[in-house]
Amino acid sequence: MAKIKLDLHEIFNKGEKIEEALNRVICEAVSKRIPLVEIIPGKGSGQLKKHVLRFLAKPEIKCQYFRIEKDADNYGRVFVHFRHKNTNAYHS
Repeated sequence: MAKIKLDLHEIFNKGEKIEEALNRVICEAVSKRIPLVEIIPGKGSGQLKKHVLRFLAKPEIKCQYFRIEKDADNYGRVFVHFRHKNTNAYHS
């Protein structure tokens, strides 16, 4: 399965760049019909992960993906699943 990986370690303290990177990766997944985005905010204090989850909860972003999965084995990782129209793998 194709996926996009976004590691936020490099820009963890740059709020505007974080938003730009998250928006870019969501748009790329939608435009290229990628079913999975892996976002790595890292473990740290948890503030960056909260920032990521707040971004993903915005109505204009939330309508673009199917569900979020917080990695049970790795607190510093979030998966965003997409269900693209006309994709046989996701038809019920």
